[in-house]
Amino acid sequence: MTHEQSRKYCKGSLRTIFRENVEKAVDKDLEEIWSEVYGLHDIETSDSDESVSLDEGETWERTSVTVSKKRHFEERKSLGGHTTLLKSSKVVLTSGPSSKPKSRMTGFGTPGFPVLSRILNPLVEGPPYFYFENVASMPKKEWENITRHFDGVEPEFVDSKYFCACRRPRGYVHNLPVEGRKLILPEPPMTVQELLPRTTEYWPSWDPRTKLHCINTRSACNSICSGLRNLLLASDGADPPLDVQKHILKKCSSWNLIWTGPGQLAPLEPHEIELLLGFDEDHTRGASNKTDRIQSLGNSFQINTVAYHLSVLKPLYPTGMRVLSLFSGIGGAEVALHKLGIHLHYVVSVEINQNNKIMVESWWKKSGQRGKLKQLDNITDLTSDVLQDLMEEIGEFDLVIGGSPCNNLSGNNRVSRVGLAGPDSSLFFEFTRVLEDVRKVMHRRKR
Repeated sequence: MTHEQSRKYCKGSLRTIFRENVEKAVDKDLEEIWSEVYGLHDIETSDSDESVSLDEGETWERTSVTVSKKRHFEERKSLGGHTTLLKSSKVVLTSGPSSKPKSRMTGFGTPGFPVLSRILNPLVEGPPYFYFENVASMPKKEWENITRHFDGVEPEFVDSKYFCACRRPRGYVHNLPVEGRKLILPEPPMTVQELLPRTTEYWPSWDPRTKLHCINTRSACNSICSGLRNLLLASDGADPPLDVQKHILKKCSSWNLIWTGPGQLAPLEPHEIELLLGFDEDHTRGASNKTDRIQSLGNSFQINTVAYHLSVLKPLYPTGMRVLSLFSGIGGAEVALHKLGIHLHYVVSVEINQNNKIMVESWWKKSGQRGKLKQLDNITDLTSDVLQDLMEEIGEFDLVIGGSPCNNLSGNNRVSRVGLAGPDSSLFFEFTRVLEDVRKVMHRRKR
C-alpha cells in the first residue's frame, strides 16, 4: 500500500467512526446551546459578568451534542453534507488556582481560562482552513443559519476584553485547531489607562471604567461632549450629584468617551482606536478622512484576538502561507498573520472600498512584505473559474478568512436589523460559496 493509499484509508476510517458516533449522539435542541451564548445577548452594551466558580484541579464535563438535530444530520448525510460533533471534553484550568471563568465569552479557551477540546468532522478539516467573524449579538436564528452553512461547525464566541483594553464580542466560525494557541508579543495594554496614560491625570474617581466598550463605526458629535461639559461645570469643581454621574457615565459608555482635561470628555481619535484594536499607529492615515477612518476601524478585526486563534497555523506553515482574504477591510487578517511572524507568500485580498484597498497596499509596502499581494474588488466576481485560474497561478490556498458586513445583524442597528436577508449582510452567503468553490477546485486539482 502506497503512502497516498494509506492516507486515504485512514481518512475513510475516520469518516466511518465519525458517522457511527453521530448516529449514537443524543438529540439535543439548539436552544440548549444558544441559551448559554444569549444569556449575554446584549454584551456589547453591558458591563455585567456572570461568574462561574471552579476550584483548583476541578474539571468540567461538556455534554456530547450535535450542533444540529439528528433529523437535520440524516437529511444532510443523504445529500452528502456534513455535521460537526463535539466530543465530551474536559475543561481544565490553565493558569493555577486563581483562574475562574468570569463569563461565557471565552470561546474554546482564552489566556488564563479553561480550554475546551473539540473533534471536527474529517470532511471539514483543513486545508483549506477557514475563519469567519461576525457580531456575537446578532439574532439567534441567524447564528443557527450560519452554523448550517458551515456544515454544522459551531461558532466560538469570544470577547476581546481578554486581549485588549476594549470589549468586542464576536462569533468566530473556523476549522482551526484549538490547542497550542499563543499570544502575540509584546502583550498589549489591558486597560484604557495603560493604553492612554495621559488620561489618568483627569480621570475622576467616580468613573470606574478600565475598559472601553465595543468600537463602533461612528463617533460622538460635539453637542454630546459640550452638553456633558456644561453638566460638569455646574458642579463647580466638585463631584457632580449621583444622578448626574450616572447620566455622564451612561454617555461615556455608549460613546467610548475618555477624559482629556479637567471636566473635559472627548471621543477617541483614529490613532487611539488603531492602538486599541492592535494595529500600528497611523495604519489608516493618509487614505481617507477622519470619519471614514473611524468607520473602517469599526468594521475591522481586533488583531490580538484573531492572532491568538490563528497562532496555531505558524507551526503548520513554517515557510509561509497563501491566503484568500475576503471582505479584507483594512487588512486585519494580514496584519494578524504578519504579527505572528507568518510569512505571506501570496495574498488575494477582496475588498470593494477603495480607501481600504489603499490602506492595505500601503501597509504591505511599509511592513516590508516580500510576498505578492493581488487586490480584487467584488466578491461576487470571484467565480469558480476565477479561483481555478488563481490557483493555477499561485497554488492552493491554505486559509480563507474574513468577516462579512454586519450592518443588518448588529444590535446597534435599530432601523434595518433584518438579518442575513438584508442587502449588506446577505453577502455572508458569498463567503460560504467561495469557500465551497475553493474546496472543489482543490479537490479537482488532486485527482
